[in-house]
Amino acid sequence: MGKRISFFDTTLRDGEQSPGCSMNKREKLLLAKQLERLGVDVIEAGFAAASPGDFESVQIIANEIKDSTVAVLARTVKGDIEKAWEAVKGAAKPRIHTFIATSDIHMKYKLKMEAEEVINKAEEMVKYAASLCPEVEFSAEDATRSSTDFLAKIFDKVIMAGAKIINIPDTVGYTTPKEFYDFIMEIRSKSKYLDTVQISVHCHNDLGLGVANTIAAAEAGATQFECTINGIGERAGNAALEELVMIMNVRRDIYGYEFNIDTKEIMNTSNLLTSITGIGVQPNKAIVGANAFAHESGIHQHGVLSNRETYEIMTPESIGLNENKMILGKHSGRHAFKDRVQSLGFELNEEEIENAFTEFKLLADQKKQIFDNDIEAIITKKISDKDNRYRLNRFVINSGNTITTTASVVLNIDEKDIEGISFAGGPVDAAFRAIEQCFDMDIVLEDYSLQSITEGADALGYATVKLRYDGEIYSGRGISINVVEASINAYIDAINKIDIIRKEG
Repeated sequence: MGKRISFFDTTLRDGEQSPGCSMNKREKLLLAKQLERLGVDVIEAGFAAASPGDFESVQIIANEIKDSTVAVLARTVKGDIEKAWEAVKGAAKPRIHTFIATSDIHMKYKLKMEAEEVINKAEEMVKYAASLCPEVEFSAEDATRSSTDFLAKIFDKVIMAGAKIINIPDTVGYTTPKEFYDFIMEIRSKSKYLDTVQISVHCHNDLGLGVANTIAAAEAGATQFECTINGIGERAGNAALEELVMIMNVRRDIYGYEFNIDTKEIMNTSNLLTSITGIGVQPNKAIVGANAFAHESGIHQHGVLSNRETYEIMTPESIGLNENKMILGKHSGRHAFKDRVQSLGFELNEEEIENAFTEFKLLADQKKQIFDNDIEAIITKKISDKDNRYRLNRFVINSGNTITTTASVVLNIDEKDIEGISFAGGPVDAAFRAIEQCFDMDIVLEDYSLQSITEGADALGYATVKLRYDGEIYSGRGISINVVEASINAYIDAINKIDIIRKEG
């Protein structure tokens, strides 16, 4: 048996920091449960000290997840660590992940601390975290632009203070594979105790090298990969979990590492994240992109028809894709629907199943065929819509190529109907302006997109909007055969997220 790699997923923490990728508590728990099914070793549930809402999300996830370790981020600040422990102490396997910057530029301009002060602070706070939590991870922020002598010294101090995992992050995506390998080996040679604990790496993708640097780090002794689903995260994102997993899986002849990930859950996890955030992956994205297993060239098609291995180095089935689609329609029963929902990885109670089945039947009356993506869209929308303050009641659009478009949109707000009426050049623009009349909020539309999520002329329209409010970006999504209705629902969904975040603090 080869070396075992632990997968530390930070989609719920670093991934959520992507503009427009904020999630509410219900969505975070839904994704956390899917990450547990995927088999990740560690779920970083959030930054408990960031806000009351983040604290509550971490606490809910910690109390629900049983198989994965639940980690919570904290600065090397006593208050952060206390909040982190309070949030995660109910977990079956809790971890406090504390960090401090170690590069000269960060220490001088951000921390405004001398090197010895940073070491003392790290040592003191790791010791305090270890007195509360049985497992503590320490990260040296901006490690790859730090001195190896300094890192060896601070790592030895925090290991002696109780850190069991040492993370060496490439915080700004600056390093290159050979350089990172040499960097880690040099720290190991200078440190007395680094080889007594688990070495972790967290590589950002600013130069497109996040995955390559992570693999190089494994060859230098790292056994924990910190990554995200679909590679989302700050700026250009993080190393993508699905790419790292399938590199390990397909090229066992080179690496021979063991891991706990169920590769057949990769596609379900990727799709769920896309549905929650409204942020899709580019078609040519490795592993999970729409074109990853598509062949258009005649030469390629001929080769694949003769033998799939001519152009496919892995099978669609290995990541959870099913080439034989199960078609559901208006004649399908509740039992078949429930079985399909469960096979897609959703855990719904009987009331939620009944509500989703009702929506399914309404859609089936409008469409000839219902696909998996339709069902996923219905369920994630129902989960997201639960307890929302703002709902669409009805809308009327009067539009044509020789008249100014008029939109009337009636929203249910706190059980009262509020109507907005507006005029514009097109139906979506007019509808959005009508919605804005229902709110006393300074909102700016940053982005809008519309795409088909299933097949045929009767396909569901999937609309996404990004709204800027109070300096933050909020993403909303909507689905409907009627593309204007999908667009309106996406706009309202984003406003509901603004409302939820305001309530959560």
